[in-house]
Amino acid sequence: MRPLGSTDPGQFIADFYTSLTEELLRSDEDAAVIIDRYHTPDIVEIADGHRMDRDKLIAHCLPVRKNRPTLRMEVHEAVVDGDRLAARYTMHSSQRGKDLATEVYFFGRFAPDGRMSRAHMTTRTLRGDGPGGQQTVAP
Repeated sequence: MRPLGSTDPGQFIADFYTSLTEELLRSDEDAAVIIDRYHTPDIVEIADGHRMDRDKLIAHCLPVRKNRPTLRMEVHEAVVDGDRLAARYTMHSSQRGKDLATEVYFFGRFAPDGRMSRAHMTTRTLRGDGPGGQQTVAP
């Protein structure tokens, strides 16, 4: 991992999630080892009110590995203040023939070595495959 302040904040967050996902999907390495490479031991992520600690993040990796989604991030804006990063991005994913776009508002803290220690995220589904493959807009 590289330190947070060593690159553009938008590129940093895109690289963080892209690298994490690629390592989980393209490796048979223990998920705990990969999670520890990207997160501090006391990690807490809160996404849409759901709290995940290290153990829950590791458990979350199992369905990700099973479903093997493709991911692409489109970072709209990102700013850094010390060890904190705020970003708004769209996560585009595809799995089993279904496309999904999710808008994410991210607020996080990172350790000096670039690992995530805290994150708060709010998400909103922008579109997905509806009946007959039609694109739908979430309310």
